[in-house]
Amino acid sequence: MTLIKKLSPIALATSLAIGASAIAPAAFAVEGLSANVGVTNNYIWRGLTQSINATAVQGGIDYEDASGLYVGTWVSNVEYAPGDAFSYENDIYFGYSGGFDNGIGYDIGYLYYNYDSAANFDFGEIYSSLSYGGFSLIVNTLANTEADEGPGQDFDFGGTTYYSLNYSFPVAEELELTVHAGFHDGDFNEAFNAVTESYTDYSVSLAKGPFAFTVSDTDLSDAAAGDDQLDNGAVKFLVSYTLDIDL
Repeated sequence: MTLIKKLSPIALATSLAIGASAIAPAAFAVEGLSANVGVTNNYIWRGLTQSINATAVQGGIDYEDASGLYVGTWVSNVEYAPGDAFSYENDIYFGYSGGFDNGIGYDIGYLYYNYDSAANFDFGEIYSSLSYGGFSLIVNTLANTEADEGPGQDFDFGGTTYYSLNYSFPVAEELELTVHAGFHDGDFNEAFNAVTESYTDYSVSLAKGPFAFTVSDTDLSDAAAGDDQLDNGAVKFLVSYTLDIDL
């Protein structure tokens, strides 16, 4: 999840057996502090499954002050192969967001992806975004990683980048449609995602309140997508539910 991941319809979660009315207001509310919890039938990140196309439970806590500075953390279960070293993802991020009088918004920050110590694949990204109306353009650039480079691979700062273009707009009362396209390029992308080339992902998501339905795909061929069990060359259908809580 990542801040960007957490806010993306692709990374939102499916159905919890709890409603917003079941959450009582905090006895001592902290202004700017919020939490989220959810579940999804498939954790998709940048078009690729992070949970072997199985259910993932996710949640996070965020704090933002009046100046626009924020910090947060987000967690999810993950699995890339039965019995592998990965079982959880814990993202930690901080940044600054604001806007101009002409309606253009901006956001810049650092995001660290933390996995099981045995996985030895933690990494960090610097991200920046511009938004206007329903449009947003986001760029995530590899900043650091503990992973070892393979022959001919470049895991240096700036060696891998993900570009994301999104547009959200209302289609009916309390019903929002989001269209997304992204491009992932660089050696670290290929190593982490077990794909053989850079790729484009795209999705369409329809959200109403905490519920969302998303169709996601990539331009990867079955061969380039790697492991057949991940089925990353196929269209993905996600049903999700996320509950936001003011603390």
